[in-house]
Amino acid sequence: MSIDTSYAQGNVPVGGSGSSGASEPVDRTSLDKQAFLKLLVAQMRYQDPTSPMDTTQLMAQTTQLNTMERLVELSDTQREAFALQMRSSAAALVGREVTWKDSETTTRTGVVTAVSYAGAVPTVRVGDTDVPLDAVAAVTAADPTATTPPTTPAA
Repeated sequence: MSIDTSYAQGNVPVGGSGSSGASEPVDRTSLDKQAFLKLLVAQMRYQDPTSPMDTTQLMAQTTQLNTMERLVELSDTQREAFALQMRSSAAALVGREVTWKDSETTTRTGVVTAVSYAGAVPTVRVGDTDVPLDAVAAVTAADPTATTPPTTPAA
């Protein structure tokens, strides 16, 4: 027996907490844990007593819910780990010389003096320029004897 979710589109708050006044849009294309449980309870409540729900189907649906929850947790953990890795990588660039393209044709180089984590992607400070970490094309050890300005066009 499969779960018919078509009636749930207007009746069950799908993907949200169900609280009124929430400014977040409700995703009506996927089922969250609360919606799944409400549908399961409704299915059990309105099942035909002469033909009850098969326990193997109930176990399969419960297993699917558990698997979905674990996948969401794993996805969140991976996202957090990637963000931490980006922050660590940006911090390791302080004092190193980086090369990046600031436009379609201009390649620039300079020594990283600071890192900012204010945005979704960390930025490194080179001279008076903030460079997104994903724009850095090359990293080299800074020459301590160099007296060039921190932001110079590369040859």
